[in-house]
Amino acid sequence: MYSKILGTGSYTPETVRTNADLEKMVETSDEWIVERTGIKERRIAGADETAATMAYKASLKALEAANLTANDLDLIIVGTSTGSYAFPSVACELQKMLGTTGQGAFDLSAACTGFNYALTVANSFIQAGNAKKVLIVGSDIMSRTCDPTDRTTIILFGDGAGACILGASEEPGVYSANVKADGSHSELLKLPTIDRNNPESSYLYMKGNEVFRIAVNTLSSLVVNTIEENGFQKSDLKWLVPHQANLRIIAATAKKLGLPMEQVIVNLDKYGNTSGASVGIALDEGIRSGKIKRGDLILLESFGGGLTSASALIKY
Repeated sequence: MYSKILGTGSYTPETVRTNADLEKMVETSDEWIVERTGIKERRIAGADETAATMAYKASLKALEAANLTANDLDLIIVGTSTGSYAFPSVACELQKMLGTTGQGAFDLSAACTGFNYALTVANSFIQAGNAKKVLIVGSDIMSRTCDPTDRTTIILFGDGAGACILGASEEPGVYSANVKADGSHSELLKLPTIDRNNPESSYLYMKGNEVFRIAVNTLSSLVVNTIEENGFQKSDLKWLVPHQANLRIIAATAKKLGLPMEQVIVNLDKYGNTSGASVGIALDEGIRSGKIKRGDLILLESFGGGLTSASALIKY
């Protein structure tokens, strides 16, 4: 039994935070941000938006694309680090918003690899015969986790949600979906839980240069190994759908694969790093733009706090 992509969807908030806006908040410049990250804009969630409401809007589009209703789903998995509550989970909130009940619903926390981790779990459920249709969502409101006076983090992150529905298939769709982690570097990228006596202590913390170096090395080997372990050549790959964290990391990964940037889905200039939503949003935009076509071999990859990493090789 295999799984394949039945439909995708995404959502990004209306409010745009430009580099010019950030110049008024912290000591930085448009030139400095673009040169080091490739980011020009990012979307910021409204006061009434949550990880759950964004997940809902992305999920509706995925269900429509798959020609399914929420009652057709056997499982709902949300990759997020920014849910409104310890419980109920964002997945349970989403289930309620979708007007369905009965199927399993849970969150998993893997930071920026949340979407890929969720896809891996969904694929395993389908291969084991425990589910036929699974809704996967990555949804994060990272802008609220950043110290507004810290230019090393506030320039990077935006908000959004990406969704995908995997369905059982007799023919290969997901060739492989793998997750990895290296907890020995966990101190490099942290998001503390909220201390109700000192809210500022809960801001995101990152040693950017060290995370950058490890990400480049990890992803460079991860993507090549994923292709070779499944019996393909690098030349078979049609599209790379990477985590949208930094343009230099994306370019280094593409170079390792021998892919021109024209075969890489890049949208971080518009959205910044949306963490767990990043790969899902890029995948949906690649499909809806007509770039990714049925039959294309695509590689999803991501890297995040933990430090976690993940890849998925998929025939769309």
